[in-house]
Amino acid sequence: MTGERGARVTADDVALAVRLAVATLRTVADRDWSVPAGSLDWDCWETVEHLADDLFSYATQLSAVDPPQTSHVRVAWRRERPGGPASVIYAERDAGTAGLIQVVDACGGLLTAVVRTADPTVTAHHVYGNADPEGFAAMGVVETVAHMHDVAQGLGAGWEPPAELCDRALTRLFPDAPTDTDRYRTLLWATGRAELPGRPRLTDWRWYGEPRG
Repeated sequence: MTGERGARVTADDVALAVRLAVATLRTVADRDWSVPAGSLDWDCWETVEHLADDLFSYATQLSAVDPPQTSHVRVAWRRERPGGPASVIYAERDAGTAGLIQVVDACGGLLTAVVRTADPTVTAHHVYGNADPEGFAAMGVVETVAHMHDVAQGLGAGWEPPAELCDRALTRLFPDAPTDTDRYRTLLWATGRAELPGRPRLTDWRWYGEPRG
């Protein structure tokens, strides 16, 4: 039954989400990635770059011997342009979309490896609640699913992640989300990207990363 604490989010879920994202991005690698990504103010290149940065940043938060509890790891973020995403990770433009896809793949591999090997009781800082490895894995899944939705809208790509994957991430991070609705659509609703029957699109949203029972 959806919404119950059954199967946990694991490193395998991160690996699956990233593998599906990479495969989808490769089908549209020859398109113009300078177009807007869905309803975001970023273009598709920036959004994919931001996704890679999310995956890298979550891995970094967890990988220290003594993970930070009150701040992010002190890497320096910067913006390529006003209004663009603040990131640590950028892809070489000369490498084209294939190079950027490789960066996403590599950063996803980093988060997968860190979640797989981390002490399951350790926590690290996040602005939406200090999280354990499962929490950071779920964040990686949500970032991948949601931002691939944005990019798929911009590039006209097909993107339909597995319902079970979405359900595990929803259960871990969005305890108040409805449990009797389409799982992918519900994840989009929970991240302010879609409506649900009787539930308007959210204009303000967050997840809850703290460890759960």
